[in-house]
Amino acid sequence: MEQASLADIVAQGDRMGIRCVAGDPEGVGVSGVQIVAKDDLRQASPGRLVIVAMPHGAVPRPYQVDIAIRHAIGARCAGIVFAGDFPIAETARALAERGGLPVLMSAVTPSELAVLLDRAIRGGAEEALSRAEYAIARATEAAGESPGRPMEAVLDEVGAALGARLTLVEDPGVPWSEPHAVCVGEVPVGRLVADRDDASVTVALPVIAAMLSRILQRQLQARFGPVRSRADLIIELVFAESSRIDRLAIEATRAGLPVSLSHAVAWLIPTHRDDPEQRPPAVLASSVELHALQLVDRRDEVWHLATFHDDIVMVASEETGAADHQRRLRDVMEAVAAHARSVAGEEWAFTVGLGTPQSGAAGLRQSATEAHIAADAAVAGGRAGGIEVTDVTGLRRVLLDFYASPLNRSLLDDILAPLDALGPERAAIAMRTLVAYLGHRNSLARAGAELNLHANAVNYRVRRIEQTLGLDLTAPDVRFSVELACRVRLAASGR
Repeated sequence: MEQASLADIVAQGDRMGIRCVAGDPEGVGVSGVQIVAKDDLRQASPGRLVIVAMPHGAVPRPYQVDIAIRHAIGARCAGIVFAGDFPIAETARALAERGGLPVLMSAVTPSELAVLLDRAIRGGAEEALSRAEYAIARATEAAGESPGRPMEAVLDEVGAALGARLTLVEDPGVPWSEPHAVCVGEVPVGRLVADRDDASVTVALPVIAAMLSRILQRQLQARFGPVRSRADLIIELVFAESSRIDRLAIEATRAGLPVSLSHAVAWLIPTHRDDPEQRPPAVLASSVELHALQLVDRRDEVWHLATFHDDIVMVASEETGAADHQRRLRDVMEAVAAHARSVAGEEWAFTVGLGTPQSGAAGLRQSATEAHIAADAAVAGGRAGGIEVTDVTGLRRVLLDFYASPLNRSLLDDILAPLDALGPERAAIAMRTLVAYLGHRNSLARAGAELNLHANAVNYRVRRIEQTLGLDLTAPDVRFSVELACRVRLAASGR
């Protein structure tokens, strides 16, 4: 007959109300359970866990305990259980140690204890359910009693109840539908695994995984909730009109966004390598957001994260003049991009643009604009999947600052709309032609030299463009507006 492990049964002592008071249960097998009167212990069956029945539930005297232990050793019992709670004399402990007999004690009545032990020894669905139910109850108590470390407490308590070591293994790619998946909302975090597999573990693990998911959700909400609530303000600052910056800065300060510091911004753009129009997996943004916030949680800089459509915007803020500000942002974004690839797959490229550190609310917007343009330019230039660092100076910085305003972009887009209708490539050729022609004060020869075209070819292009725009390029104000629009657009696209 297959034997159960007495050590495994003792490990479930809290559930069955038993404890080992002498002897070592490790390595002892149990074939069954038996209730035997104290005077009949000589007739106990070998290999059985014997529950001593005392008349009228009396507490045995020390000499009676010694005699009972001697008889159980002689009968080759697996162990002996006394009902009640009383001290064990040193003579009894010594006998048990010499005879290799585990001595247990229980507050449960012999008949009830016999049922519990028999079920544990024989196993089966009923026992598995009982153990799983007890483990879940222990987990619930542990989560409530350990507010500082509820996850660790739950894993420890459930492991002890099931007799298995439980571990939360990080795996952002685990399907949310897997029974052992631990998620925050719809974002997979990892899987709950046990170092042994039996029916009780199979029953309990999905419930414990769901409990850990709720614990994580509460912890992250408490830790990152204020950071997430400031994300909308960041996006507003990035795209707001200049006239609104001061008011938004006041709102941001009230919300705890340290606008007075220096800010370096990273802009992450996901693109499919084969289909630029394809949108990333729905879970990607939430998974990247969760990973990024956990990644920077213990760092010295102040970090904020926002999403804009499918893009991720990361802001690192610290005192003005801090050394290596942009480098530290780059280090974090390398890890963020690697995580994004692990979630979405290698068919996706994640391009990061880094803005230069800038101070104040306007500086945050400037750095974000630089980062956005750097990432956009990399994607448009066929350099998707890398990290582009912005270091703009002179005229290009002025153009980019001008381009940061939604109103300015709208006005320039109105001017260039007829060219945009021709398609991206033809529009870009037309804008480069106009910049060369207008930049050389309408000189066809100098524009031709810059474009490597004959002057007649430049003249033909310019007249066609002029007809398309419906504008008179001989008018000074028109020339200025069109050249500004083309230069800003080309600077924004990295061309």
